Amino acid sequence: MSKPSKTTSSAPTEADDLRVERPDIALRTGWTTGACATAATKAALTALLTGEFPDPVSITLPRGETPAFALATEGINGDSAFAGIIKDAGDDPDVTHGATVVAKLRRTNPGSGIVFVAGDGVGMVTKAGLPIAPGEAAINPVPRQMMTKEVEALCASHGIAADIEITISVPGGDLLAEQTWNPRLGILGGISILGTTGIVHPFSCAAWIHSIHRGIDVARAEGLTHVLGATGSTSEKTAQAFHNLPDGALLDMGDFAGGLLKYLRAHPVPRLTIAGGFAKMAKLAQGALDLHSSRSQIDNNYFLSLDCIKNLNQETRDKIRFANTALEVLEITKEHGVKIASPVAEAARLSACGVLRGAPIQVDVIVTDRKGNILAHAR
Repeated sequence: MSKPSKTTSSAPTEADDLRVERPDIALRTGWTTGACATAATKAALTALLTGEFPDPVSITLPRGETPAFALATEGINGDSAFAGIIKDAGDDPDVTHGATVVAKLRRTNPGSGIVFVAGDGVGMVTKAGLPIAPGEAAINPVPRQMMTKEVEALCASHGIAADIEITISVPGGDLLAEQTWNPRLGILGGISILGTTGIVHPFSCAAWIHSIHRGIDVARAEGLTHVLGATGSTSEKTAQAFHNLPDGALLDMGDFAGGLLKYLRAHPVPRLTIAGGFAKMAKLAQGALDLHSSRSQIDNNYFLSLDCIKNLNQETRDKIRFANTALEVLEITKEHGVKIASPVAEAARLSACGVLRGAPIQVDVIVTDRKGNILAHAR
């Protein structure tokens, strides 16, 4: 479950934003770890059966594309063979870009079938709720299907049974995993081998939302009754400490409030806390479900409609109307003793409840400043 690295993210308007900004240019697609593992598997098995490595090696992706991959490493050691491919994620800020995905294959006892093993740098699943059961290598279902298809076809063409052990390794994957959501999801020791199409689409919102869903699945499987969705690390740390929540309750909502709320509507957890900076929560209060700066904006007229603003003089109201940022609105109101964060928090809570449509979930909203101080708590 990869995510943009917090150390390389940039946010021009909100310090509590985790997302890397998408460049306004045409972006190059790349290949998933699952596609790389499949290509490496095919190359290694071909060598094991024929003594020769295909280079480049072509595979068929789930939607019919047939990319070719150059081998970065290869070798035959007695009854096993291995091949490695360097992952190219295109222009996506993927932490696994440039990593080497290695497949080592060996024939096993008749009737054993195809077995997947986590090698160095590939994680093991330790919690329920994920597509792979606890105790299994963190190789997701579609990559398993892709590798199985290639192995079965090659074995059939050589007239042998597909009794093959596949060990997937990613050297340095344990360190890369620290920059992903794997530790929170209970995937330990390395990265996951992922991908549903084999293709990486740069800055994919779908990939982020998919990870939110998996976090909810794991929390439910563990029986957690209280989860937290935050817009960024500052508000997350504050809300986690405020409610004394375990790491497994943290859902990495980011900008995707809608993705979080809609999934919870169908897969409820008894209690949800949403936390974020004033600007992000003001967007949610106004009904926005994607809180990113490029996809939703704040309407200052909303602030003027709040009861706490109506008694301010016209000059101050005009300053609010023409303020450049939500932070400026917050500072203006603070100067006049108006606690605007409280009605914003309550409106954000009501907006979230509206999306949940009566699902049995209690919602509270925490608004923080840039230092992590709590400005308001609606419950």
